[in-house]
Amino acid sequence: MFRSIVSLQSRFGNVFSLCKVCPRLQHARCTLKYSTALAERKKFYQDVSISQGEGGLYEINLDRRKLKTPGGKLFTVPNEALAIAVATEWDAQRDTLKFYTMHLTTLCNTALDNPTERNKDQMISAALKFLETDTICYRVEDPPGLVKLQKNEWDPVLHWIENRYDVTIGSSSSILGPDIPEATKDALRQHLLSYNLWSLTGLEFVINQLKSVVLSLGMIDRYLSVEKAVLLSRLEEEYQIEHWGNVEWAHDYDMYELRARTAAGALFVHLSSETSTVKRKLMQD
Repeated sequence: MFRSIVSLQSRFGNVFSLCKVCPRLQHARCTLKYSTALAERKKFYQDVSISQGEGGLYEINLDRRKLKTPGGKLFTVPNEALAIAVATEWDAQRDTLKFYTMHLTTLCNTALDNPTERNKDQMISAALKFLETDTICYRVEDPPGLVKLQKNEWDPVLHWIENRYDVTIGSSSSILGPDIPEATKDALRQHLLSYNLWSLTGLEFVINQLKSVVLSLGMIDRYLSVEKAVLLSRLEEEYQIEHWGNVEWAHDYDMYELRARTAAGALFVHLSSETSTVKRKLMQD
């Protein structure tokens, strides 16, 4: 399994390592809406392995026990790459299982159990709803320093997505935000229809972290790094901290946690949409 993990890390760069919560911050509470019932539990297994089951799906084995979801379903994932990534989360646990650090496992549980009982169209509509309140579409009118910072940092990302998907989004300092054309929503909806249900689960998770469809697509399309996307999502807060200071440990905790969740969501999107050809090549490298 070690060579496979190295292959994952080399393919996805530091996104894989960013999924891990900073060790100093692992005392934090579980912040995910849908996770295992307990935030922590004493470790009950020694070995973690993966196996291929019915229909070509992959399973996670904890010693001789097959992992199950909170809803009681057999925990299965669509490809070997994602199975390895999930197994790595379980293998990294020490004496105590810290479920709030296992973001990929939680996303798989969500995709498998579908606790909100939504279909693909409903998930896409929920994701696009964020366009109306997208972080980088809302601009301040003062102070001048922040106005300039938002323009310099956010405008290039807006121009990128408008050119990439041939849409119009714009920005506004009005409390109502910009008026998003229906043609823009239709174009992005058509793009999101190419995502499978698992990938949409990951994308929606990322959007919820960044509060931005624009930043999320920029990161998923690898126009933005995880670190850059997170920084841009917190631009106003970082500006205020620079001018007024902050409680250092709280700021570090928030940043590490947001990076870990965002990186996990991005990795989940890519791994859950891997083709068979890519999977075979990844495992051979």
